[in-house]
Amino acid sequence: MSLPVDAASASDAQNEALPPYALQPVLHEPSAGELWWRRAVIYQVYPRSFKDSTGSGMGDLAGITAELPKIATLGVDAIWLSPFFPSPQRDAGYDVSDYRGVDPLFGTMEDAKTLISAAKSFGIRIIIDIVPNHCSNEHALFAAALAAGPGSPERAMFHFADGRGEGGNTPPNNWSSLFGGSGWKRVTEADGTPGQYYFHLFDATQPDFNWRNPAVQEEFEQTLRFWLDAGAGGFRIDVAHAMFKKDGLPDWGGAPDGTPRPGFPFADAPMFGQPELHRVFARWREICEQYPGEPVLCSEANVRPLTRLADWVAPGQMHQSFNFDFLRTLWDRDALAEVIGDSLAAFDAVDAPTTWVLSNHDVSRHATRFGYDGRAMDLGDGIGPRDPQPDAVLGRTRARAATVFMLGLPGGAYLYQGEELGLGDHTTLEDAYRQDPTFLRSHGQRIGRDGCRVPIPWVHDAPACGFSPTGNSWLPQPEGWAGFSRDLQEDDPDSTLNLYRRALALRSELDLGLGSLAFYANPQLPGVLAIRNGSTINVLNLSGSPVPLPAGEPLLFSAADGPALAATGLLGANAAAWLRATAG
Repeated sequence: MSLPVDAASASDAQNEALPPYALQPVLHEPSAGELWWRRAVIYQVYPRSFKDSTGSGMGDLAGITAELPKIATLGVDAIWLSPFFPSPQRDAGYDVSDYRGVDPLFGTMEDAKTLISAAKSFGIRIIIDIVPNHCSNEHALFAAALAAGPGSPERAMFHFADGRGEGGNTPPNNWSSLFGGSGWKRVTEADGTPGQYYFHLFDATQPDFNWRNPAVQEEFEQTLRFWLDAGAGGFRIDVAHAMFKKDGLPDWGGAPDGTPRPGFPFADAPMFGQPELHRVFARWREICEQYPGEPVLCSEANVRPLTRLADWVAPGQMHQSFNFDFLRTLWDRDALAEVIGDSLAAFDAVDAPTTWVLSNHDVSRHATRFGYDGRAMDLGDGIGPRDPQPDAVLGRTRARAATVFMLGLPGGAYLYQGEELGLGDHTTLEDAYRQDPTFLRSHGQRIGRDGCRVPIPWVHDAPACGFSPTGNSWLPQPEGWAGFSRDLQEDDPDSTLNLYRRALALRSELDLGLGSLAFYANPQLPGVLAIRNGSTINVLNLSGSPVPLPAGEPLLFSAADGPALAATGLLGANAAAWLRATAG
């Protein structure tokens, strides 16, 4: 609750007993200028699960436009829109067959232009999700490559290669797919004989582009201009780190999907992070700067360490890059402190903002992840009905606190649709409903991402909780979903929805996104992480017991019981609070 009260109202004796919060040297200073993308809060909409306006069971662009006023009440700066392009939907739209159109599932090109225009009337930019690493095998360019045959310019748009061994029956190298199985698929040539192989980092229906080919680069420059001309506010670049492969496509002695192993770090994997991609990013930055409104580029660059990730946001490169190290961090005080400090140091070195994110469409929601104690998990594999189930109450409590703390950090922040309602994953989704190719290609060994993609609830007593007027839903909603519906939370002052609204409003008022950061040291409270951002103290209690707050500092906001906090000066377990610094 946001209460202009003084935590020092607790007894003098109690205050005298409070251990000190010792302010450390400033680690991060505000950057010069107030460019919007340095402190932006960006809300991810996953179109198929946001709002269905037609009754088809699939969310659509018109549904998003209709609910823009509700997104606007959050106070966000932009919407990142997951793919809505024409697609066979083998990977929920990340298998694109036409980058300059709209899939009829989601509406028309006119619907896209209406959404972009309507969002601008609310002061919200629309950021388009571009998928440059791969396309659908139904894309016209890939169809032309199949028809043209080996050695053709058309095949040079992709990674086609002859097989090895007798009859070419062995794939060209040992790389595998991130979705499981080989990364190579053999084609049948026009004469009916077994032919070349093509590489696919993801599903076999998603052939990778050959980014060393200037024709591929030109194709995507035209796509960027197409959407910028339509009024887009920028681009989120899917799998940006994988666009270029090492010349010659050599075998890799580490994990064949590039994941790190002892002696074979992620940074050396030949399918990721090649230096040539930075020339492409520089060109894309030049294109964006030719348009008004400061269109942004944000890379999904899953690279380590953070000092290397900073290359993606160096001057003249991307404006932002997702901070996966922060996303992966468990509910652990020291781990959080380390990743925050390391992130700011790495990004400050190239004068770029860091971004903070806790959930998205590819990972288990943080309200589910934080329902476990100390459990490391593959974030993209999700939780299924045969797995140990999370403590839902604990997860939501921690998720609220984590979000409040995150929004008090300097830099940009990303929110995923439904997290403002306190949603976790559908952890008991039956196998028969699963559509994620990760689940299908691994024969159920990996659960996949369906659980975090379930359509969100709007009205507690409506069909499909208000997602669709007919009650149709491309994925079934879990039991109890109605209790999280937006209509029930609108007028509840203690709801997660109103917690987000107040936190975002205060974040803007206090200019925390463009602020500074210094840690507080408190050896007597090892479960407490506290920072100072300008004149605001941001405290997160990761322990299981109440802890004292800094004495005498007025309470601004908390993800806890505000009156009790103000009366006692004690921050509850798994809670966060902002205070106004009056000294130092």
